[in-house]
Amino acid sequence: MPSATPLLVVFDLDLTLWSCGGLWIDCTSYPFRQDAGGRIWDSDGREMRLYADVADILDRCDFMGIDMALASRTGRPDWAREMLDLLGIRDRFVYDEIFPSSKVAHFANLRDASGFDYTDMLFFDDEPRNIIEVGALGVTSIDVPSGLDMATFEQGLAAHESR
Repeated sequence: MPSATPLLVVFDLDLTLWSCGGLWIDCTSYPFRQDAGGRIWDSDGREMRLYADVADILDRCDFMGIDMALASRTGRPDWAREMLDLLGIRDRFVYDEIFPSSKVAHFANLRDASGFDYTDMLFFDDEPRNIIEVGALGVTSIDVPSGLDMATFEQGLAAHESR
């Protein structure tokens, strides 16, 4: 029987946790730079930033004792990891599945590494195809059409609990 609270919350990156000027990270211009105020830019001047509620959502997961993971399909995993470092959040995630493949492969790796059943996972992503594929595994999967915010996170917790 799945737990009422997810044991693992999994996040996509592009257009879910962060905005890269409306692009996926592998479509931005490298190298990235951080200015004196801590803002991050690609070399074409696009600001790269977390969505406003993301830091609070990560804090909430920590407070609730929920492990966190990343599942991102990108051709530039090195850029994604650098962005996580620049944003100062890379160490918040217990598991990191960042590579160009199906989210089903990401989740198989997460299940194997964590030992958690799919039914004990909660997933947020901006791409409906990923929501469908991962949802078919038994993962509570929540569409994030405009970047993750606290209301959508709460919706995900409620959806997981009601399963």
